[in-house]
Amino acid sequence: MAVSFGPGGNSESFGKRKFPEALPEYLKSMNLNGYEVECGRGVRISEKTYSLLPKLAKENGITISLHTPYFISLSGTVEETRLKSVEYIYESAKAANALGAEKIVVHSGSCAKISREEALALAKDSLQRAQQRLDAEGLSGIRICPETMGKINQLGTLDEVIELCLTDERFLPCVDFGHLNARTLGGIKTKADYGEILDKIENKLGFERLKNFHVHFSKIEYSAGGEKCHLTFEDDKFGPAYEPLMELFAERGLEPSIICESAGTQAEDAAAMCAYFYKIRG
Repeated sequence: MAVSFGPGGNSESFGKRKFPEALPEYLKSMNLNGYEVECGRGVRISEKTYSLLPKLAKENGITISLHTPYFISLSGTVEETRLKSVEYIYESAKAANALGAEKIVVHSGSCAKISREEALALAKDSLQRAQQRLDAEGLSGIRICPETMGKINQLGTLDEVIELCLTDERFLPCVDFGHLNARTLGGIKTKADYGEILDKIENKLGFERLKNFHVHFSKIEYSAGGEKCHLTFEDDKFGPAYEPLMELFAERGLEPSIICESAGTQAEDAAAMCAYFYKIRG
């Protein structure tokens, strides 16, 4: 698959346009070819979206992905909670399949009351169960993408997400570079910092998974505990800067699906990344 750029949900500028009918023209006006369906508060998708979006996306070359509910708890210590999370992942995969999406993004979990090692072991078990459920239901083509998280007390460092992806060779990392920058309190400053992240993914998971991984990007305000809130590209205080990352994507021949999660300007900011990437790549 070719590299894709798009927004997570609708920018404020989408306004009162009809969804999903107006989506292709809207994305095309900004040279975008990606879109993430946001199911953070639950898999609640209208019948109209199910009936129209797959055809519209296919005809217009739009790569669709889906964000699973925020309340999924891969590392919950109560088994019933984790089993419910497996069910939510299944529901999300079923929705993604119906929409023509291949990747589903899953929050990695929390480790507030247990050690990181215990949380990681529980999350691995939950993901294994989820994949087994998908396989049993004929949804093996849906790629589960555990996400790097922005708060320090959450499971979801880069190393932890890579470890989760080692559980099954089909898993792809969803690397949220804004989250990584927030949880390291501004640790991404240079092109070399980005390079180290990409090198680690390639060394542990191989080039193919790096080439096709899923990316979330936004500038994020942080405090001592990590992530506070998403910002727009107008921010020049918190970062991180997107330009060095786009340069590395172009130089290394990577083709990730890149979703921007800026606060209200996600399509416009995705367009800025896209324009810069193609300027570099030529």
